[in-house]
Amino acid sequence: MQLQHAWERTLLDLAHEAAHNELPANEVAFDQLLLEQAYQQCEAITAINSRSFHLASQLLPPEKRRAARALYAFCRVSDDIVDRAQGDAQEQLATWRRRATAAHPPQGDLVAIAWADARLRFNVPLRYVEQLIDGVARDFQPVHYATFEELAAYCYGVASTVGLMSMHIIGFAGQAAIPYAIKLGVALQMTNILRDVGEDWRAGRVYLPREEMARFGVSDGDLAAGVVTSRWRAFMQFQIERNRRLYDEAMPGIGLLNPDGRFAIGAAAELYRGILDEIERNDYDNFGRRAFVPTGRKLRMLPGIWWRSRRAMPDGV
Repeated sequence: MQLQHAWERTLLDLAHEAAHNELPANEVAFDQLLLEQAYQQCEAITAINSRSFHLASQLLPPEKRRAARALYAFCRVSDDIVDRAQGDAQEQLATWRRRATAAHPPQGDLVAIAWADARLRFNVPLRYVEQLIDGVARDFQPVHYATFEELAAYCYGVASTVGLMSMHIIGFAGQAAIPYAIKLGVALQMTNILRDVGEDWRAGRVYLPREEMARFGVSDGDLAAGVVTSRWRAFMQFQIERNRRLYDEAMPGIGLLNPDGRFAIGAAAELYRGILDEIERNDYDNFGRRAFVPTGRKLRMLPGIWWRSRRAMPDGV
C-alpha cells in the first residue's frame, strides 16, 4: 500500500515497532468456570456500551467473538478510568496497566482475566496494549492539537491500536494489512470526535485541529455558544469529507483479513461511518444532538456490507 499522507509514516513506525516485539504464543491455563464468568462480563459491557460493536462482533465465529468483546471491555475500562474514575485516576490507570499486561491477573478482575486469555490465545503483541494505555493517558493533560498530524497520532494511540489488536484476533495476511488497520482506526476515532464535539467541550476538551479551526474562522467561543453557523457547517463539511476519504482508503484492507472476519470488520467500519450521515441529517448540530444510526437502518445496511466484504481486496493483491 502506497502511503498517501505525511502523518502515516510516523504511525506505521509505531505499529511496526510493536509488531516486531511480538513473542510466540503462551500456553493459556485459567480455571474454566472463572474464565466463562470473565467472558460473560465482557459480553455485558459490550452490549451496554456499544450497540454497533456488539452487532458487528456477533458476525464473528464464537471464539473470535468473545475475544473481540474482551478487547472491547479492556478498552472500555481503560477509557473509563481516565474519564470517570474517583480519586487518583493516574494511579488507577497504572494499576490497570499492570493487570492488563499480566499473564495471570488477580482473580477478582474479570475483565483483566478475559483479556489475558484472549491476548495470549491470539498472540496479540503486548506493545499494542501499552500503546493504547499510553494513548488514553494523554487525556490527563490539557487537550490541544495544533494540526491534524498531531491529532492523527492521538487517534493511533486510542483507536488504531484497537484495529491492530483486532487484526490478530481475526487473522490477517501479513504486514501489508498494517497500514489499512492504522488508517481505519484514525477514521473511526475521527468519527467519534466529530460526533462528540459538544460533549467533549463540556468536559473541557477540544479534539479538533486548531490550525483548521482558524482557517474556517471557528473559535472556542463558537464551541461554547453551540450554535450552528455557516462557518461551522463549512468546517464540518471539510472534516466529514476527509473522514470519508480515510474510510475509502482503509476499506480495501478488509480483503487482507481472514475470510471469517471480513464481514464483522466491514460492518463495524460501515455502521460507524454511517454516523457521518447522521451528523449531516442533524444539520451539523453536534453540540447538543448525539448522532447515531438507528437499529433498523443498521440492519438494512448489512446485506450490502456483506457483499462488499466478500469482494474487498487491495489493489495489486
